[in-house]
Amino acid sequence: MKFKNLKAALAVLALLASGSAAADFGVGVKAGTLGLGLEARWDPPVPWFDLRAGINQYDFDDDGGFAGINYDATLALDSYYLTGNFKIPLSPFRFTVGAFSNGNEMQMASQDALINIGGSVFDTSTIGTITSVTSFEETAPYAGVGFDFELFGKAGLNLDFGVLWQGDPYVTLDAANWDNLSAGEQALLAPAIESERAELEDDMSDFKAWPVVSLAFVYNF
Repeated sequence: MKFKNLKAALAVLALLASGSAAADFGVGVKAGTLGLGLEARWDPPVPWFDLRAGINQYDFDDDGGFAGINYDATLALDSYYLTGNFKIPLSPFRFTVGAFSNGNEMQMASQDALINIGGSVFDTSTIGTITSVTSFEETAPYAGVGFDFELFGKAGLNLDFGVLWQGDPYVTLDAANWDNLSAGEQALLAPAIESERAELEDDMSDFKAWPVVSLAFVYNF
């Protein structure tokens, strides 16, 4: 089930943290290209290593043209993660690897009254609004680097730079009035929709590798 494994990992990390020594645990808030987030950090009894788990969510609303159609679009960011962080001694620098439970989506609805779908022009007063949802692999690996700076004793500032490999996109494309169309209209629209969907899927492949940049403010107990 989506998010099941990493949600369990978050719960385990929280349990470990609750039983750890005070100096071994930190919490923070963050913002970046994955949205707004919360993060917990636990330092196990392993030198120069820690575990971090968190959640990122945010909706970015925009509009633009994709595969020849103008859309109102929402980039719906939604992810959970667990990472291992390998620190360089006597330095703020670290390497990070991990896994994300990836619910990121691009949700779109067509804007124009007349739209070109697969090379043919259709009137949305007949076929209805064209809607699309692009999703990616449910589990996505992450690799990156980071810098952890201590500020004013227990407070800290973390910077992360990396890549989330979301994998191949899965794109749906639908006409809102499909069920109300005649058999002839459906026969004309169906291949156009599939052609447009394939073109849109090719466009969305640009988001396979999602760049990650984030800034976090943390408090270390």
